[in-house]
Parts: sequence; structure tokens; C-alpha cells
Amino acid sequence: MKILVAGGTGFIGTPLCTELHERGHEVTALSRDPSNADLPAGVDRVAGDVSAYDSIAETVAGHDAVVNLVSLSPLYQPPDEDAHERVHLGGTANLVRAAEDGGVDRFLQMSALGADPDADTEFLRTKGAAEDVVTESRLAWTIVRPSVVFGDGAEFLEFTKQLTTPYVTGLPGGGKTRFQPIWVGDLVPMLADVLDDDTHVGETYEIAGPQIVTLADATELSYAAEGKSVSIVSIPMSLAKFGLSAIDPVPFLPFGADQARSLEINNTVVTNDVSAFGVSEDELTTLGSYLGVDAAGRRQASRPSP
Repeated sequence: MKILVAGGTGFIGTPLCTELHERGHEVTALSRDPSNADLPAGVDRVAGDVSAYDSIAETVAGHDAVVNLVSLSPLYQPPDEDAHERVHLGGTANLVRAAEDGGVDRFLQMSALGADPDADTEFLRTKGAAEDVVTESRLAWTIVRPSVVFGDGAEFLEFTKQLTTPYVTGLPGGGKTRFQPIWVGDLVPMLADVLDDDTHVGETYEIAGPQIVTLADATELSYAAEGKSVSIVSIPMSLAKFGLSAIDPVPFLPFGADQARSLEINNTVVTNDVSAFGVSEDELTTLGSYLGVDAAGRRQASRPSP
């Protein structure tokens, strides 16, 4: 199968392109600048911007499947106020149009837990609107909504470090926001399975890891991996929202009002759809085991390989 992966040089895209290539597919990685991507020699690299239709139309045409991984971060402020609309909604619309015009059959859309056109954050609102574009298309689509994804190069743990300090730190609401993070090494084979099995066509899957952790838990695990302890001091959510909203216009600070609102939204599943891929939650990697920290906060000798 000829598969184009938009966002194919990113944190999830790089291992997905590698996985698909190893399964025998002809893979093209599309990104704005793929020149320095760490990809197998057999994976084609093509420059293109999903927010500019003319830059991707010819590349998309003729493929059997398209995977859309292009996304802004839910954790940091975007480069401008229209970015979510332009990248999530406009970019998806351009890829769907190029796929329909170019004879593509399959379309895999990476979305997010909580995606909804009426959501409280711009990230989730535009992700939800993009889902509507996909489901209303003529393509044989599948949507995957993961919880936060962790692994080498991921933003989740970096975000906790930027938000906190070791030993004593404040967290909005005491860090009670709940996540169900999934390791990229567990998620990627499921994404590849979507394209290898037509039974996944027309399905929307909510995918998460084996364990629910709070922001406070993630903070404690991150510092425990460095041999440091941390005590959490609760900052009232109203005060945290006011502070982050106040710095919203400051371009060199990575957080703002949308990020404050996101800290009031739990990122967990009711039913974990990993079972649709023949996987049990018990087989998945926990955040602690990835960091090499046991349940008591003690460092372990080994971590899983990507």
C-alpha cells in the first residue's frame, strides 16, 4: 500500500513511518521541512504545508491512504490566534480535498480525547470540527482519539517541568487534572493496524494507557526519575486561570488562557478501545515504568525501548 503520512517527521510520525515501512508499505513522510528527519532510507520525504492546498495536492494524489498527524500542541500557546483554525480545521480540509481529488481511498485522522466543535478550548473545538470534515467526506475514514502520548521527545513531561520546580512547587488546583497517558511505542502499532485492516473503517477509537495519573502524579514521577522529591502546593484554579490569562498576550511565555481552561478538563476514557486492536491494558507501558520509577517512587534499572 502507498501511504502518505502528513506530519511524518514528528514525534508520532517518525516511528509510524518506520513501522509502516517495516510492514512492507511504500511510505511518504510529508512535513514543512523533512530534510533532517530520522527516517529509514526507504521512506520518501516531501516538503509541504497542509494549510496551503497547492503545496500538497500533487503529493497526496495517487496514494492508497493518507494519515493526518498534523497538530498544534494542546499544552502551549500557538504562534498566532488563528493557528488552531488554520492548521487543525483548514489543514484537515485541504488533506481531505486533496485525497478525494487524488483518488485516495483510506484516511486516518489523529484527533484528541474530548474533541468537540462545542468544546471549551480552541484546541479541542477545532479538532472536533476537523472530525466533522473527515466523517462527511467520501473517504473510507477512521478517527483515533488518544489521551496524551508520552515517549522520548514528547511534550507532556517537558510541560510538567516548565510548570513546576523540584522539592516544592505550586500546581493549579493541586494538580488534580486527570490523564491516561499512552506510550508512543504502544500507540504506533495500533495506528498501523488501522490501515492494515478494513474492519476499522468508519470507526472512532478512544485510546489511552493502562493507568490514570494526575498532573501531580506526573510531576512526582518526573522528579523521582531524577532522584528528586517534590511537594505539591495547591494554587486555586481561579487564581491560576487569572494569572495565565494575564500573560496570554506575552509571546515568549508558552502558556495562556486556553491552556488554563485545558487544566480543568480531564483527559481519560470511559472505555479504552485498545481492545479493538487485540491489546489488553495490562500489556501497555505505564508512565512510571517508562521513566524507570516503581510505584513507591524508587528508580529502576531499565526503561522500555522505543
